[in-house]
Amino acid sequence: MNLQHYKQDIADNGFSVISNIFSEEEIERISEVMNTMDTSKETFRKSEDLFAIRQFLKEIPEVKDLIFNENIKKIIKEVFGDQYFVVKSIYFDKPEKSNWYVAYHQDLTISVDKKTESPDFGSWTTKQNQFAVQPPLDILENIYTIRIHLDDTDEQNGALKVIPASHAKGIYRPETIDWNVETEHICKVNKGGVMIMKPLTLHGSNRTTNGKKRRVIHIEFSDAELPKELKWSEKEICSL
Repeated sequence: MNLQHYKQDIADNGFSVISNIFSEEEIERISEVMNTMDTSKETFRKSEDLFAIRQFLKEIPEVKDLIFNENIKKIIKEVFGDQYFVVKSIYFDKPEKSNWYVAYHQDLTISVDKKTESPDFGSWTTKQNQFAVQPPLDILENIYTIRIHLDDTDEQNGALKVIPASHAKGIYRPETIDWNVETEHICKVNKGGVMIMKPLTLHGSNRTTNGKKRRVIHIEFSDAELPKELKWSEKEICSL
């Protein structure tokens, strides 16, 4: 698998889609783990429209070896770099009847272990005992996100829509998007494929219209060290 094309695509456009990263059997094994988990924990969010697990790799550690197969390890090493590690993981399940809509936005926060005063870190939020903060721009620019698709996803069941190259424009407020110069791209991803994205890429998703579910594992990676008073809440060195 030659990854240089995808690496350049991400650098230029802020995203890329790579097919066949997981086999049918691997997806089935991940799905089996998900089907047998205890869904009552406080980091789990469950509604008619969405089921989500924050700190996914911490909460479901038995899935880790299934996710970090040789293809994913190769992507981390050759596209991101040897020094990258996991800093955030979330599992999303949009059920078949979900009408969940996500407006265009950038991912501007990181997950950390506690709330504390630190220069250039602000806009603190807390969700389900998870602290999030907006870091300096250079930290956001260095993050990569891998979105692993457990189902076929297209424009009819909430595939991400993105604005190519928007990641290179710093903090880009959605209300200032100039559609005379920007274009929208729908990221169709087949089951077992991945979408890689820079968090500053403007992205959103439409409601599901075809009655098909969309399950996605979202994992963020960084190579940045935080100020000594802060720690990444999910820092894990992936064995490559």
